[in-house]
Amino acid sequence: MATRRFYRNLAAKRRQRKRRATFLSILAIAGGALLLQAFNIAASYLEVPAPLGTIQVGKTLTEGTTLIGLQDVKAANGRPQISPLPQAQEVWECEVVVVGGTLGGVAAATHAMRTGAQTCLIEVTPWLGGQVSSQGVSAIDESRSMRQIQNFSESWREFKRSIRSQPVRLPGWTGMSDRQFTYETNSCWVGSLCFLPRAGANASEQLLQSALAASPQSRWATSTAFKGAAFDTSGRNITAVYAVGRTPKNDNYLPKGRLSQELYDWYAWSSSDLYDKKPIRLQPPAGQRMIVIDATDTGEFIAWAQIPFRVGSDGKDVLDEPNAPVQSNPACTQAFTYPFVMGIVDDEGGSKQALARLETSLPKDEHRKMFGMEGFPMFNNRSLFNYRRIISRQTGEGSVARTTTGELTMINWTEGNDWNIMDDALVMTQDVLQDTGQYQNWMGGLSIQALKNGENHALLFAEWLIDQQATDEFPLTFLYGPDAPMWTQSGLSMVPYIREGRRIIGRPAYGQEQFMMTERDLRVDIDGGREFAPTAIALTHYDIDIHGCRWRNWAPSYEATRASVNERLARPLPIPIEALIPVGVDNLIIGGKSIAGSHIVNAMTRVHYGEWSVGAAAGATAGWLTEKAQPVDLTPSQIVVTDQIGDLQNFLVDQKLRYYW
Repeated sequence: MATRRFYRNLAAKRRQRKRRATFLSILAIAGGALLLQAFNIAASYLEVPAPLGTIQVGKTLTEGTTLIGLQDVKAANGRPQISPLPQAQEVWECEVVVVGGTLGGVAAATHAMRTGAQTCLIEVTPWLGGQVSSQGVSAIDESRSMRQIQNFSESWREFKRSIRSQPVRLPGWTGMSDRQFTYETNSCWVGSLCFLPRAGANASEQLLQSALAASPQSRWATSTAFKGAAFDTSGRNITAVYAVGRTPKNDNYLPKGRLSQELYDWYAWSSSDLYDKKPIRLQPPAGQRMIVIDATDTGEFIAWAQIPFRVGSDGKDVLDEPNAPVQSNPACTQAFTYPFVMGIVDDEGGSKQALARLETSLPKDEHRKMFGMEGFPMFNNRSLFNYRRIISRQTGEGSVARTTTGELTMINWTEGNDWNIMDDALVMTQDVLQDTGQYQNWMGGLSIQALKNGENHALLFAEWLIDQQATDEFPLTFLYGPDAPMWTQSGLSMVPYIREGRRIIGRPAYGQEQFMMTERDLRVDIDGGREFAPTAIALTHYDIDIHGCRWRNWAPSYEATRASVNERLARPLPIPIEALIPVGVDNLIIGGKSIAGSHIVNAMTRVHYGEWSVGAAAGATAGWLTEKAQPVDLTPSQIVVTDQIGDLQNFLVDQKLRYYW
């Protein structure tokens, strides 16, 4: 295992060698309830409104008295132009801008601030944390090998400690109202830490607050949507990022937990019946530059800016991966899911009756045919309930095998709330983005119909579990409303857990003209893997775990599920800096799932620690570039060619990050 001294010596040796790139060459490169009252919340929370009509988002949702001071963006740089562009009501000055307060975004902002860089973060949902909060996957899933040797970064361990110490508020029916902290209710078998989603949100906020001491001028905001950006005349440098913040008009605001109904209002410039809106511009301080990090789970920035990316499965002809399908399928991203929470308590059929009133676009029987238990029991031992149990009455060795009344579990199950139907693909391709006007007025880049189908699927699975799996000893109740764990009207997570979005195509590196990490780089039993240690800045390891896709009519899907293997066949993956640097933009870094890796590689890198490791590395790199690097205008793509990767790696070690096994 590499040591701090080894990497410091390595950097020193590199500095002793004559630099291979002069300053002129650099310039050339730069051009190129829980309370039971929750059960009595209005049943309309679970009902579906009249079907949405087709909305051309570039032509609607941009009208209103708030849209004043409009001006054309005049730059013949080939990038999309926001039209109309409201006059900013707030201007933020930022050396580092993090778009997306996901798990990777929180890590990125934390480490950028710790370098002293003036950092700004925007997050579209009301909660920070992504997977562990607003997406509802509040159960940490880690490599068993990494857990055994504990070779995680210090900030990840710090984050988990913060989650464990978060307070809990539990009603009397759980029998645990005397419990004070998360660690007193933690017992699950997916990993070593399962918790309420709010604990993930609070820990995310606290981590940023702790980093603020090193960069007091930094700031962040939730309920703030990315809207686009401005570039210089070359189209290679981002000069501003635009966003819209929203403030609920009702003090008792509660997210719907139906993103299909909220997405357009969240992204619209204009105020609505629910929200007051304010346009925001994020820009560098006078005379300084800005580094932007795309930490969204779907690659919103790269999609809007028309940066080269891939989406969906990659055919064998693309990267010659042994287990790739015979052809690519852009619609075949990994299944997304809407987690929800169930409790072992008798609500006298209230939540089941509410779920039964659900109206769906697709036949309910078509949804129900997909449900199953995968051979697992519902209660006790290695069961579905105990798998991601977020509130347990007992903790400690042996408690994982027992199920007890009053406990709560988060449901995120392959044969249940996974939505894998591609007929309405979730992640919009470039053609669809163009047709719907998103380049002029970005509205999230997701299919409303796919979101709606996924929501209905999860709610029907909750009904099925109550109907098919509840017993007299263990009655099941679906928790929704203001006092339920997801803090939504529907009981579903605020937004879905999105396993896979758009993935950048990298610049020439490691023998490829268009760099992408591939299946060969992951497998111990397949030849052709490359060694990325020389330029590594992050590290991950996990199963290759692909949640597949299909068409409703069962036509060939061209998915890559046969590539899935247990982690014993997957080698640790040092992630090179080249995987975080897109083509065509010089001040953008990827800080989450959108790194340059194939559909198969995404199946390893997408889980909690992989996203954290990438985000932390992106934030630390951005901070190093703005605060430490020489020359002062060094770009991410120049770090390797100017032989400064050793200096950056040394800096990462000082930040207590891990990019080596």
